[in-house]
Amino acid sequence: MSSSAPRFALLFTAQFAAVGVLLPFIPPLMAARGLGPAEVATILAFGGAVRLVSGPLGGRIADALGRPRAVMAAGAAVAACAAVLYGVAAGFAGLLVANLVFAVAFACVVPLGDAMALRAARAEAWDYGRVRAVGSAAFIVAAGAAGWIAERGGAGSVAWVLAGALAGAAVAALLLPPGEAHPRRSGGAFRTVLALPEFRRVLLVSALIQGSHAAYYAFGSIHWAQAGVAPSVIGLLWAWSVVAEVALFAWGKPIAERLGARGLALVAAGAGLLRWAVTAETVAWPALVVAQALHAATFGAMHLATMRVMQAAVPAAVAGTAQTLLAAGIGAVMMVATLAAGWGYAAVGAGVFWGMAGMCGLGVVAAHGLRGGRR
Repeated sequence: MSSSAPRFALLFTAQFAAVGVLLPFIPPLMAARGLGPAEVATILAFGGAVRLVSGPLGGRIADALGRPRAVMAAGAAVAACAAVLYGVAAGFAGLLVANLVFAVAFACVVPLGDAMALRAARAEAWDYGRVRAVGSAAFIVAAGAAGWIAERGGAGSVAWVLAGALAGAAVAALLLPPGEAHPRRSGGAFRTVLALPEFRRVLLVSALIQGSHAAYYAFGSIHWAQAGVAPSVIGLLWAWSVVAEVALFAWGKPIAERLGARGLALVAAGAGLLRWAVTAETVAWPALVVAQALHAATFGAMHLATMRVMQAAVPAAVAGTAQTLLAAGIGAVMMVATLAAGWGYAAVGAGVFWGMAGMCGLGVVAAHGLRGGRR
């Protein structure tokens, strides 16, 4: 049987090219259409609230039908249409509608891809981290390209790039091998997942550490732009943040094996304390280069820790449900943190990043409860 790794690499390429456009450049698109910080934060938070329902629902449908490919492809296709709405919408109401449609459709897409890839990696004995690194590399290229396009074509031009990447993700999902899941007709999938102690613990830790990125995702680009950083440089800063992450995913398996889930989470939390402190205090490019490199730890190490726990603790029959519940839990914290960041940024500017550092401090405490996860 041939390995499915190349097809998952293609899927991750398309998915994370979309994310590489979405995160750095959709908030500035909203700001360019005349929205203030509180309005941007409100739209993003409403999208987060919708994902709390639509993500787990999509995962549950995929597990119940045993057709995660179809659910993921449909979600990516609808999200592509929502990206077109970003390109034509004007004002708070129009952008709110575009973001809500996008949130409903895209919420289950990445978690289902992870669930399917983890299962295939275990069955076929290939390295999930190395294949996932291809997606991170696509993020780098897309963020840099979108910055170049935004600088020349205006903030709204990135919507069309986003739509194209999402259309590619829909096609890539359909190219995955069939028979990825076993239909689950009996009820209680949510209860089954939530009854797992290791799932509950990793959800708490991941929500704190990944949620600490809320101010960065919502206002990092806006803050730098207001400080005079060019859009192309902003794109490169976002791209650079993922370079070290690619290295971790591609070649960090021995480190992950040595540290285990607990050690990886502690590294992520500690790096977050440093990263958000630097971001709060300066926009000097040497400091930003260092702070952005810490994304390998704040996101990458925590993601690897989470996937180790999920692969070991979650039964295959509810893998899609578990991944989307995990994303929803992180999204709930992200939603609250984004709203707080909107108010905080309007009041104290970059000082809001100190609040994100505080979340990582709580993450240090919570991470001690994770099992080591060494293999």
